[in-house]
Amino acid sequence: MLQTHYPIAYNVGLVVLAYLIGSIPFAVVVTRLMGMQDPRTYGSGNPGATNVLRSGNKTAAALTLLGDAAKGWFAVWLVQRIGSPVGVTWNVIALSAVAVFLGHLYPVFLKFQGGKGVATALGVLFAVSPWLALATVATWIIIAVFFRYSSLAALVAAVFAPVYYLFGSNLAWYAEPPLVVAITVISVLLILRHRANISRLLNGTESRIGQKKKN
Repeated sequence: MLQTHYPIAYNVGLVVLAYLIGSIPFAVVVTRLMGMQDPRTYGSGNPGATNVLRSGNKTAAALTLLGDAAKGWFAVWLVQRIGSPVGVTWNVIALSAVAVFLGHLYPVFLKFQGGKGVATALGVLFAVSPWLALATVATWIIIAVFFRYSSLAALVAAVFAPVYYLFGSNLAWYAEPPLVVAITVISVLLILRHRANISRLLNGTESRIGQKKKN
């Protein structure tokens, strides 16, 4: 059902739609609706859940996390839902997965200055397989609990996500080659977005989870 080629304009439209969904800046939307300071003006300046948490408002951070993850899941699910009747290919689904992630990293609604994509990447993984997402979340939690560094947990989880997908193909699903590439690309991009965090981790100056970061 997902193997028939369809007009390129239709496929491009699905990928663009995924990008636009990914561009929705939930950190800014949530904080604005709750009458809070724009997360781009404090801490790391990153419009993401971790930086919103530095405001001290856990509810806002949780809503941001949920929204960013939901848009990653929704975009991939929607492309499959819309594309299924016309036989959208796995290539298009994989491109849409990368597109929604890029939308969060470089959102058109924020002049292409977005977040680091951890929650959105998780949402994409959940759309691919809930078990894959749970395994990745478990990895994040283990590292976060032991080391209390959100960035380190994200980096380790990013490294293991493609491995889990390939390993799980022998147990729970068939690993589609385009999705292998998409998950790997997302992991590499996520790691690249954490370059500054990697530097601070090596220097011992990275903020721990729950610690307010100075401007």
